Amino acid sequence: MTNSHDITSDDDHSNYSAKNPIKEGAFDITPEEKIAKIEANMAEILDVLGMDLTDDSLKGTPKRVAKMFVNELFGGLLPANKPKASTFDNAYRYGEMLVEKNITVYSTCEHHLLPIIGKAHIAYISNGTVVGLSKMNRIVDYFARRPQVQERLTMQIVHEMQKVLNTEDVACVIDAKHLCVNSRGIRDIESSTVTSEYGGRFKEASVKANFLSYIQLDTDF
Repeated sequence: MTNSHDITSDDDHSNYSAKNPIKEGAFDITPEEKIAKIEANMAEILDVLGMDLTDDSLKGTPKRVAKMFVNELFGGLLPANKPKASTFDNAYRYGEMLVEKNITVYSTCEHHLLPIIGKAHIAYISNGTVVGLSKMNRIVDYFARRPQVQERLTMQIVHEMQKVLNTEDVACVIDAKHLCVNSRGIRDIESSTVTSEYGGRFKEASVKANFLSYIQLDTDF
């Protein structure tokens, strides 16, 4: 039985697998109940590590972390937080690609629960409608606020934009640093990861090249 609030119904595309691994019944308990459960588990983790939770600096940490997980870092797991992306008629008949570049990406790697920090660049070619510029930022932010892998995040952004704009002509490139690489393991602080997803006309070499040239423009003001 599928839960009516299951996140897969929120961004369902039956022909692709870029869905977050959400268990059935994930929304059977309220955010407040989740905070209480996480708080208890976080207190146990800190206790096992040997931390003194009676210390003034630590005693509020389990609840702070729990609230941060549910309301902030992983707020994109709650379908109610999905941004409403209203569209408008392309009355001015703008026929070239529109590019929104350097959108801040702040996500969390689902393998080590460490930050992913970078920039997203989105482009689309209007099929008769346009979307408010800030809505693209909000779509990125919504899908980023989940335990993620960068490849999936890139795909989710493109698929959501395609659905909102009713066009396949959408592209996204993300360039990000993963703290699971930068701060642990190999501890390489210089490397970054680049992912891309191209739909419709952006699969054409000339259109793709034009998009990539746009995002390389120096736009420091």
